[in-house]
Order: sequence, then C-alpha cells, then structure tokens
Amino acid sequence: MELEQYETKMKKSYDNMISEFGSIRVGRANPHVLDKVMVEYYGAPTPIQQVANISVPEARIIQISPWEANMLGDIEKALLTSDIGINPTNDGKAIRLVFPEMTEERRKEVSKDVRKKGENAKVAVRNIRRDANEAIKKALKSNEISENEEANLQDDIQKMTDKAIKQIDEAIEDKIKDVMAV
Repeated sequence: MELEQYETKMKKSYDNMISEFGSIRVGRANPHVLDKVMVEYYGAPTPIQQVANISVPEARIIQISPWEANMLGDIEKALLTSDIGINPTNDGKAIRLVFPEMTEERRKEVSKDVRKKGENAKVAVRNIRRDANEAIKKALKSNEISENEEANLQDDIQKMTDKAIKQIDEAIEDKIKDVMAV
C-alpha cells in the first residue's frame, strides 16, 4: 500500500497555510497581499500582477504601475473593493499603498488569525491521517495486507502526521515572531 498520496496531501495543506500567511499584513509592504486582488480587464477578472508592475520602493509602500494608463481607475477600484484595508493613493501615473505601523492590539489580533489558520491546517492534516487509517483498515479487511503491515503503515502515517504538524507549528511561531516584531 502506497502512502505517498497522503504525504502529498499533507504537504499541500502546509503549502496552502503558507500562502495564506503571505496575504496577512504585518506592517511592512508585502506584494503578496495583492495576490487575490482581481482587476476588470477587457471584461474579464484578471490578477493585478498581470496588468501592472508591482514594486516596493520603501519598506511600507507598494507601488503599482499599470502597463496601460487607462487601467489606473480600474486598478484603484479593485483595490478599494478588496479586503486589504488600505486606501490607494493615485498620482495619475501609479498607485501607492502606504502601510501604517501596526498597533500592539492589531498585532495581537493578527497573531490570533495566524494561529487560527495554523489550526485549520493541522485539522486538515489530521483528517488526511484519518482517511489514510481508514484505507489501511479497509486493506486489512480485504486481506490485501497483514496485521503486521497494518501496524507498520499506521505507524508510518503517524510519523508523517507528527512531522507535518511540527512543520506547521514552526511556521506559525515564525509568522507570529514576524507579526510581533516592531
């Protein structure tokens, strides 16, 4: 019985959590907060990265320079309706997003959000472990594997789960350190 598929699913849960962490604002300009922002481009919703150049000229500023001047208004509208929580500044050529310093209270809120996203990833990993264990039990019932093999496979799944949860915990702690750093 192959267990790689479950390890792959656990890795995807971890990767998904890391990408969610990328969209969390921490007081410094991070272009990944724009990853989910879609701009109306010739009638089709398009990722902002495909219609503009995104740069970080200073630690707390993101600059968005559209490749077509007529896109400026559409990009500004998309930013205003997004959930990034920062009002764009339009100078006629580019749009700037200025990230304010985070208050202590806001840092604690964001830390709770980080822990919640981490907990969701752990739940996903545990669900994958449960699915794997059910598949192992099914294989035992249909005599595809022996009881010794069942014990070994369940042990392997538990080791995979422990490793994935340890990785998730480390990522959570790193992100919280990042958020709480003034």
